[in-house]
Amino acid sequence: MHPVSWESAPGFKCQTRSTSRVTRDNVVGFKDHRLSSVNPRNGRRISARTVNDSDLVALKTIFGWAKANGKIGTNPAEGVTIKLGKQPQLRSKGFTIEEAEAILTAALNLSRAQEKPKTFAAKRWVPWLCAYTGARVGELAQLRKEDIRHDGAHWIATITPEAGTVKTNEARDVVLHDHLEELGFMAFVKDATAGHLFLTPSASGAVLGPWRGVKNRIAELVRTVVPDKNVAPSHGRRHRFKTVGIEAGIEHRILDAIQGHRPRNVAEGYGEVSIKAQAAAVAKLPRYKVSR
Repeated sequence: MHPVSWESAPGFKCQTRSTSRVTRDNVVGFKDHRLSSVNPRNGRRISARTVNDSDLVALKTIFGWAKANGKIGTNPAEGVTIKLGKQPQLRSKGFTIEEAEAILTAALNLSRAQEKPKTFAAKRWVPWLCAYTGARVGELAQLRKEDIRHDGAHWIATITPEAGTVKTNEARDVVLHDHLEELGFMAFVKDATAGHLFLTPSASGAVLGPWRGVKNRIAELVRTVVPDKNVAPSHGRRHRFKTVGIEAGIEHRILDAIQGHRPRNVAEGYGEVSIKAQAAAVAKLPRYKVSR
């Protein structure tokens, strides 16, 4: 929610000191105010999806807590929503093979110049990790040296909420493709100091700010290579991974486990996708062809 929008929204200016005085009309007025507001960072009108999925969800959560704890009798935000039309899809959600290899080529041939070592390392390695794991950019940007280990014949990355943010809030082990070792990623990890590989926590130990900065730098790199805004710089790679996996004949359940997708039904929640099963699947993934 934009920090100044609450106080400046019609109907909220005199009401915010007491949640019990906020009415449904106030919430609707706030919603309408937000829909007519402009984001000062990019000069664009606030989207209906942002208002519906962020602002209204936040209000429903706050007032829902207040109601559950006896602070108010009713949740004034309950039932207030925006009908969202389906966004037109102008192309595939995933990168094409040409786009994916162009991104990886750019990452492989980066010049550090004046860039901070960890930011440079993130732009160099996170795109490659995305390509061979299908993991979320944020999950990889927060990897630590201790999260990468050699287990028998395989290199494993542990994606864990202990390192930062994981959408499912559950740790998982991901087998890394052999091509990453040949490119030098494991050597990079061995030479790295303990702690986060791609970001430096703040003086207080906070990770969130630096984590967001790293994600933004990676997104900027992708956008310089693939400027098409009809494909998301992060999810374009996750979709690409799933497409490649399907083409290679890998079972959906194994792909889901590698990517951190929850089981699609109760039956799929039984048993585990082992390291052995993952390794056999990852070995089927074809290598990306890039040039130095």
